[in-house]
Amino acid sequence: MGVIKSLNKWANAHTYYPLDLLRVALGAFLFIKGIDFMGNSAMLMELIKPIKSLVGGMALVHYVAPAHFIGGLLIAFGLLTRWAVLAQLPILIGAVLINFIGEMHTTNLILSIVVLLTCIFFLFYGSGRHSVDKYLKMQK
Repeated sequence: MGVIKSLNKWANAHTYYPLDLLRVALGAFLFIKGIDFMGNSAMLMELIKPIKSLVGGMALVHYVAPAHFIGGLLIAFGLLTRWAVLAQLPILIGAVLINFIGEMHTTNLILSIVVLLTCIFFLFYGSGRHSVDKYLKMQK
């Protein structure tokens, strides 16, 4: 718990608007991908075809779309950001691995790596000063 408090103090001392905009953009991107996956589950099934034998295909579809949809909203607003990012990490690691196990799509690989690294950054950084988390903490 002490580590999280020290990370929050550091993050609040080094908060800048571009980082908040990056968090909102990441959340919006994940939200849009969640909507895209919900509307086109056949595309999602095609994407996870290389690892379908390793995990339950339909269970994975029912995890990916809502996790992106709800997690994207939470990240964009800065509410429970670290928890929402933790829910995204298995999906994003799987997205990177799919490019190596299945057919390589360079654009998808680069996009997956950038989003994964951004999520790892916000896992340590937190939601920042301009977020719902900070607002709720100040209301105490």
